[in-house]
Amino acid sequence: MIPISAMRGIGALSLAVLALAPVPLTAQGREPFPGMDRYIEQALATWKVPGIGLAIVRNDSLIYAKGYGVRAVGKPERVDAQTIFAIGSSSKAFTAASIAMLVDEKKVSLDASPATYLPGFQLYDPYATRELTVRDLLSHRSGLARGELAWYGSGFDRDEIVRRVRYLKPTWSFRSQFGYQNIMYITAGQVVAKVSGRTWDDFVRDRIFAPLGMTASTTTIRGLESTADVAQPHAEIRDTVRAIPWRNIDNAGPAGSINSNVVDMAQWVRL
Repeated sequence: MIPISAMRGIGALSLAVLALAPVPLTAQGREPFPGMDRYIEQALATWKVPGIGLAIVRNDSLIYAKGYGVRAVGKPERVDAQTIFAIGSSSKAFTAASIAMLVDEKKVSLDASPATYLPGFQLYDPYATRELTVRDLLSHRSGLARGELAWYGSGFDRDEIVRRVRYLKPTWSFRSQFGYQNIMYITAGQVVAKVSGRTWDDFVRDRIFAPLGMTASTTTIRGLESTADVAQPHAEIRDTVRAIPWRNIDNAGPAGSINSNVVDMAQWVRL
């Protein structure tokens, strides 16, 4: 969602899926993985990351969960296993899974045009409009790269963002190159909404979060109001890592608005 150069100071949520011997979530006075704490603390310093949450899943079980560092630079509150982070573009996997569920239910075809489900949908190029499929939405090959100002800070809702994509000139010819795209995932989220009869947010909550027991996870910035255990966004500004305000990107939800912690995300990994 954010260029790499702007993310060096952002707090991170990490998941390690490792073949390790089972250990309890609480360490009972000893370090369960000797050297790991020191390694992670060194990595935080090297990459200028204020804090991370780490979970390790083995054989379909969460065997370790811990926080490292602080929630915000210059403040004492530590990250723990329950600390909420914005997971950013990892949200896209939830959108892809939602589409896959509807495909499995024979309600969506990956090879159908998005216009099958979103009448009036079109791209700048008529050929791309005609040939684009739901599969293309998920695989970043629409020929359009970025176009972020159509949604970031625009005030447009998802319907309007999808409508305005027709005015964005392609970066490359259709399917000729990989072009990372948030708007195509917003479009995929609107396909989920149209076909299921509920918002993308409600679909993800009811069909993914609830069955997996991801009780701390939300799809909106409003979900952060229920807890103080939240990691602040950061950016490296003039060589200094600084806390920055949260931005409401709910209009780009299917592309990147989910907030979660490592305990919940371990449930996602187990799936």
